[in-house]
Amino acid sequence: MDNQGLPVQGQKSAPSPMTEVQIQAANVGGIAPLTQPIQIVDYDPAWPQLFGREAVRVRAALGSRVLAFEHVGSTSVPGLAAKPKIDMLLVVANSGDESAYVPALEAAGYFLQIREPDWYEHRMFKGPDTDVNLHVFTVGCEEIDRMLLFRNWLRKNDADRQLYEQAKRALASQEWQYLQNYADAKTAIVQEIMTRAQAAKHERSCP
Repeated sequence: MDNQGLPVQGQKSAPSPMTEVQIQAANVGGIAPLTQPIQIVDYDPAWPQLFGREAVRVRAALGSRVLAFEHVGSTSVPGLAAKPKIDMLLVVANSGDESAYVPALEAAGYFLQIREPDWYEHRMFKGPDTDVNLHVFTVGCEEIDRMLLFRNWLRKNDADRQLYEQAKRALASQEWQYLQNYADAKTAIVQEIMTRAQAAKHERSCP
């Protein structure tokens, strides 16, 4: 959840906002509406260090079941303002097979908050002591490439990084019932930036 405006539950293209029913269904145990404004803060150089600490903990819990582990989302982009929440990408053999990794993560203090079988079998965990979103996908899932492409493009493109930050700050100043509503509202700007990132990738791959 809070998927940066990338395709939402039940969508592989032309994303549309999630309904309240979908939001509630995806949240394990339900979800309460927001009670305070969304906080966007200036980039904090401590964020990569927090990610590094979580990486050690997750790898210790899962061992060779970790096929890839990446810092993603706005906190992974130096200089970009963000919600002070560390987004992480965990790639496993089959994210739909919860028995293969959920018990081990729970033993390490993480807990499952989001289950979206209709959207790439996405799972998301919260952490034991740091505000994190631990996203889990199956190896080969196309969403993995999209998340990394978006991150890498913002890391090197100053104009789009500033554009994205301005859009986030403007949207965060509005009132939203759920955090997912804010994420869905970012869809247009994310898709605009992704179009440029994908075009640049295509140009590099052409002989």
